[in-house]
Amino acid sequence: MSLRDRRVTYEGRGLEREDLGDDPVDVWNRWYGEAVEAGLSEPNAVVLSTVDPQGAPDARVVLVRRADANGLVIYTNRNSAKGRQLALSSRASGVSAWLEMNRQVRFRGRIELASDDESDAYFSSRPRDHQLGAWTSPQSEVIESRAVLDALRSEVETRFAGVDVPRPPFWGGYVLIPEEWEFWQGRPSRLHDRFRYRRSDPGGSWIVERLAP
Repeated sequence: MSLRDRRVTYEGRGLEREDLGDDPVDVWNRWYGEAVEAGLSEPNAVVLSTVDPQGAPDARVVLVRRADANGLVIYTNRNSAKGRQLALSSRASGVSAWLEMNRQVRFRGRIELASDDESDAYFSSRPRDHQLGAWTSPQSEVIESRAVLDALRSEVETRFAGVDVPRPPFWGGYVLIPEEWEFWQGRPSRLHDRFRYRRSDPGGSWIVERLAP
């Protein structure tokens, strides 16, 4: 079947204002929990979009490790492409897509660094192989071959043999603090349900509006 002719009919029961709540992060967490219960793979995956120095958008999939009233937290190498972009512009957007459930959530807002204590606590909870990987990879940099990466890994394993692996100084968390959310539920005939949360002023209550599909 060609891309042009591929069609999927969304049979969701729909989404009404009363299905939501007054706090969008509560809705996100509820939808995430339902995705977990449905057995979806990587239900905490989010497409994070940033802007490079030339003003071009850049996107990649990351994993959310905390979502609460303070924002959504991801962790990464701060010397990576996204880390450098976030250092230049503290704005970002994200999309959670639970396609098997005909759902997506869009959000955008400002980015802040997670505290050192939070980054340390999360890093210490990671499997040791993941900790060593954080030290190994010069993320987003050009390397000549896989052999280069394997050699770096051997050096790191030797350096931390028999001791706890500390968090690299160039690795840590970011908090995306949404200023706008949109919840999307697929419906038949492409007449989907969309609701947007926005604030009338910073720190004010959320305004919830239905959007045309």
